Amino acid sequence: MGGVLERLDLPPVWLAGFAAIGWVAGRLWPLALPGGGWLGVALVVVGLVLMFVAAAQMVARHTTFVPRRDPSALVTSGVYALSRNPIYLADALVLAGLLIHWHALWAAPLVPAFMVVIARRFIRDEEARIAAHFGDAWHAYAARTRRWL
Repeated sequence: MGGVLERLDLPPVWLAGFAAIGWVAGRLWPLALPGGGWLGVALVVVGLVLMFVAAAQMVARHTTFVPRRDPSALVTSGVYALSRNPIYLADALVLAGLLIHWHALWAAPLVPAFMVVIARRFIRDEEARIAAHFGDAWHAYAARTRRWL
C-alpha cells in the first residue's frame, strides 16, 4: 500500500485535492467576485501557459521536471529567471483561478496552504538535490531568484 501512496504523492495530485476542496466550498458556500468567472479563467490559462513554458524549457535543456528525480542541468533563464519554481507557481495560479471561477472565495486560504504543502513536500528536497549537484552555481542562482516570484 505504501508504494501506491508514494506514487500518488505528486504535485498534480495535491493540486487536484486542494481544487476538489475548493469546488465543494464553492458549491456549499458560494461567494462570487464580480467578473470572477473571466478572471478565474484568465488565471487558469496563465497558469497552464506558464506550466507548459517552464516544462518545455527543462525538456530543451534535457533535464527532468519530475519531482524527486536528479536534474542533469540547472535552468536559470527564461521563466526560471523570474521564479525558481515556475511550475509550482503555475499550479498556485491554476488553483486561485479555479477558486475564483467556482465562486469559492471563502476557500482562498487554500492557495497559500497549497504553497506551504508543496514547499514542504517537494521544494525543500528538490533544492537540496539541486544544491548537491550544482553547488556554487545553484547558490548564486538562489541568491538572485526568489522561490515563488
